[in-house]
Amino acid sequence: MTSHLILARPNRSRQRNSASQAVAHPLNRPAAQLPRFVRRSALAVRSYRLLSPIHWETLPERDLSRNYGQSTVPYACYTAAYLVKLDQHWRHMSNLRRKLVENPSLCWLLGFHIPCRLGPPKSVQVDAALPTQRHLTRMLQQLPNAYLQLLLDQTVCLLHSELADVAPDFGQTISLDTKHIIAWVKENNHKAYVKDRYDKNKQPAGDPDCRLGCKRKRNQRTSKEPPPTPLTDPVSASTVQVGEFYWGYGSGVVATKVPGWGEFVLAELTQPFDCSDVSYFFPLMADTERRLGFRPRFGAFDASYDAFYVYEFFHRDDEKGGFAAVPFSQKGGHKRFFSPDGLPLCKAGLPMPLKLTFMVRKGVLVPHQKGRYACPLFFPEPTGQACPIDDPHAAKGGCTTSLATSIGARIRYQLDRDSETYKKVYKQRTATERINSQAVALGIERPKLRNGAAIANLNTLTYVLINLRALQRVRAKKRNLSS
Repeated sequence: MTSHLILARPNRSRQRNSASQAVAHPLNRPAAQLPRFVRRSALAVRSYRLLSPIHWETLPERDLSRNYGQSTVPYACYTAAYLVKLDQHWRHMSNLRRKLVENPSLCWLLGFHIPCRLGPPKSVQVDAALPTQRHLTRMLQQLPNAYLQLLLDQTVCLLHSELADVAPDFGQTISLDTKHIIAWVKENNHKAYVKDRYDKNKQPAGDPDCRLGCKRKRNQRTSKEPPPTPLTDPVSASTVQVGEFYWGYGSGVVATKVPGWGEFVLAELTQPFDCSDVSYFFPLMADTERRLGFRPRFGAFDASYDAFYVYEFFHRDDEKGGFAAVPFSQKGGHKRFFSPDGLPLCKAGLPMPLKLTFMVRKGVLVPHQKGRYACPLFFPEPTGQACPIDDPHAAKGGCTTSLATSIGARIRYQLDRDSETYKKVYKQRTATERINSQAVALGIERPKLRNGAAIANLNTLTYVLINLRALQRVRAKKRNLSS
């Protein structure tokens, strides 16, 4: 009997490791279990209410083994500190470190290891335990962006579950837009003399990752004729610069709007400024679909997204439907019409049969198949009939046209942009505009950073903070409605 009760000798090191892993992150502890010195700090309480919805313990962590006799600071500590910095509008890393030293309770709450024996930690102990200002700046660059994207995953999941009872169609209608980010280089300072300010082949020394791009340029062609020469300032129209040029980056964001509750970020991506707007579409929509668990039915975009694959992405054959609300950008110079069978009509109104197909791979964002459509009077066999409108191409074998074989190429022309449903969906573009306004208020437009990795991480943290603030507003409104 006693032989069955014999226990193996305990492994004390394993017990210590399991005990340390069982300790909850300070931000995930219940409010009643927080130390008294934390509950007495207004800044610590505000930060706790903002960051506690995040499950910090579930985030993957780097190797925290000792390095040269010092313990490694977890990613969660740095990330939480950067979010507090954004929330409190502390412009520089020096401000962040000084505030952490002045508020030991906040430093303890964020998870920084402060060696103290009796009583609350002191500012002297915090100053000795905190990383330096330079290391805080360096870690913003070295943080894996995938780690921060997991934070955004959690905020979307929290908002989705919180609004499930009031917005069952959360995320079914989305909008996408980009925001320009001006790099911190002298080429963007017009008070500084730069010989070749807008030469894309001369990279600014202040930021090796930024690129030259154009902002506020019309993406709709209103006329085939070149712009006229100005009368007041007689400069050749071919030499006039259209738009505003910057060295910098672009931030693409997908947002959804719940009437009466606000706008929320679903996905974000930062790229150099020379990337086109449509290059954001597929990466952002992939993240959006992954976070929501389904593909949105409706999308609102500006005219720069007038591409066949955007319409094809939202096309649905079921009874619920779905489409992309995008203005027609007059590409190709004229509008096409189609027969009931989906064949393009020539100028005379005759359906043009498909003659051949070919793949387009060069000079396009998405390799796709195109079809060459021929005149029905000459293909597949000449009919001997004369062209009803006496088109000049009739003497050379009839007119031809090329069009992508995707269904989105036909939807682009056939979409009813005057319907009430289209106008209702297109109004959802204000969601991204409001999100961009919040991001600008948090300083996203002119970051004081000089590399692409740090700027991309800062942008992701900015959108995470926007969602966390929105989550606070949603929960506060629910409490008011229930009381």
